[in-house]
Amino acid sequence: MHRFRLGLADLAAASFACSPLQEAVLGLRMWTHPGVYVHQTRAFERIRPEFERADTELLLALVGGNRFVPDFLTPRPTVPFPDVAAELAAVRALDPALLRAELELTHLPHHDALPPVLAAGLADPARLLARIADALEDYWERCLAPEWWPRARSVLHADIVHRSRILAERGAAALFTDLDRRLVWEDGILTLRHEAWPDDADILVEGRGLVFTPTCFARGAISSINPDLPPMISYPARGLATMAGPVEPPPTPQALGQLIGAPKARLLALLDEPTATVELARRLGVTPGAVSQHLAVLAATRLVTRARHGRVVLYARSPLAEQLLQ
Repeated sequence: MHRFRLGLADLAAASFACSPLQEAVLGLRMWTHPGVYVHQTRAFERIRPEFERADTELLLALVGGNRFVPDFLTPRPTVPFPDVAAELAAVRALDPALLRAELELTHLPHHDALPPVLAAGLADPARLLARIADALEDYWERCLAPEWWPRARSVLHADIVHRSRILAERGAAALFTDLDRRLVWEDGILTLRHEAWPDDADILVEGRGLVFTPTCFARGAISSINPDLPPMISYPARGLATMAGPVEPPPTPQALGQLIGAPKARLLALLDEPTATVELARRLGVTPGAVSQHLAVLAATRLVTRARHGRVVLYARSPLAEQLLQ
């Protein structure tokens, strides 16, 4: 288990971030451990033909048998919504002399040797590091960025809005309890229990900040393998079931449909979480333009609120809309 020791200043500085590179790297588990992340299965089956054109031998070798991935591939975000190009630049900036230790820390506690493609590549660490970064960049652009990432980003951003609201309204203890059952908060110590870690670690945050990142590819809260790295905890995002396929809107009161029209009533029913226009359109099986027209009316009549979160505009039900739905 990892014990994060936080002072009052550390609690006040705790923050959330959304890392596209983390999702790309953790998402490689979809290919090495099929069936573990069921909500992503349909989307990843669609991108399989493109994945098979990538540097698959190398990409698959980056995931350990216990689903661990090298820490240097999931650096802690330095801004709330980093650009994947900037994150890949940080990967490329790793000292090649450290590459062997990073890979061995991922694989050797659970295997007798590194995967052959990695072991052979370490004859020239700088070249292997460049190959890894290039393969991830190609995988991102070829497989994830076109369709999968816009949907995932909407889910991740909505999760952060939800968690931020809990933190503001109910405090840190309620937030930690809500994130995951593996997290236990007591007397200034946030304990992360994970059976896969062989050793316990006491981590003094001491002004370094603690960053929480939602992910589509975790069964519970996780952290870096190396406890000396800047403190970060990743946790399963809410709303992943919406990525498995079309979502049938919950039933709406008949009177509400008669009052504002069935399409707008369905939109309000779907907005249990702050959601982007493109994601609402996908769930309803209509065009983003059609959704935008209805949202504009709902916003003008104060039935929805909207806020920019990073590069995404999220819509949410207003208190008035909550009353109407009831």
